[in-house]
Amino acid sequence: MKKFLLILSLSIGIYASAQEELKKDSVVVDTVKYWSVLGKNTLMINQAAFSNWVGGGANNVGWLAGINYNLTYEKDNDLWENIIVLDYGQNDTKGLGVRKTQDVINVSTNYGRKFSKSWYFSLGAGIQSQFAAGYEDGNNPAAKKISNFMAPGYLNLGMGITYRPNDNLTVTMRPTNGRWTFVLDKDLQLAGNYGLKNDGDTSLLQFGFLGTAMYKVKLMENVNITNTASVFSNYLDHPERLVLAYGAVLNFKVNKFISSNITLDLLYDHNQIQKTQLKQTLGIGFAYLLNNGVKRSDRKDSQWWIKK
Repeated sequence: MKKFLLILSLSIGIYASAQEELKKDSVVVDTVKYWSVLGKNTLMINQAAFSNWVGGGANNVGWLAGINYNLTYEKDNDLWENIIVLDYGQNDTKGLGVRKTQDVINVSTNYGRKFSKSWYFSLGAGIQSQFAAGYEDGNNPAAKKISNFMAPGYLNLGMGITYRPNDNLTVTMRPTNGRWTFVLDKDLQLAGNYGLKNDGDTSLLQFGFLGTAMYKVKLMENVNITNTASVFSNYLDHPERLVLAYGAVLNFKVNKFISSNITLDLLYDHNQIQKTQLKQTLGIGFAYLLNNGVKRSDRKDSQWWIKK
């Protein structure tokens, strides 16, 4: 009987210890579930070859590599969203040489504290620039240089409110936003370039309103479009000269590893050029998706319309 009681006591002790360990482990797992991770890595290649082709043409080969990540943390009233977009591509055409076809650096972070359903008081920052130099005449390296890494580069920092009812829609409005324009290439530090006031200036500070929006739409199975838009008005100088930007990415998913993208970008910035800028790309290639399976819209703690 004493042996039985001793064994029973040891068993209860081991069971209780195991339960404590399970509770600790479950806490770790639960914290991970507050992170929603969605990423896409792409490598797209295009090529054309001609031999005795009466219609004409030049042999060329091109490539485009990019990453697009969205990392979102949400727990109770806290919402923290981070976006990383990096793209770079080149094309080598016989008789013309290597030309840059895509060059994007866009990194942003936004923290919000919920105050009403899907509304948040928010504070955020963002950096935009490019990796390499850009030139006139179709990015011809022999032509005049018009841009470079952090020339221009833009840093936005401000606070306001964010509306995010689900994974597919985010709208942020910042009535107080600082916008720094950097021109760190000495060859481009001339008065008038990107709004610089004097020769040799390296930056320009603007203060005003910034509004951004992102909207994702599923058109059909394996076909979706992501729309982004932004508007900035400088309170300090010509507030009517809005900086307007719109981007669209139409994605056709072929299978797990192959997809096709069509992109469209429109931009108007009086300090860059007093014309509407347009860029369009089309590519097909390898795409690897990273998804931890956690969707904000699937979590009960985010579904305010369900009675708890």
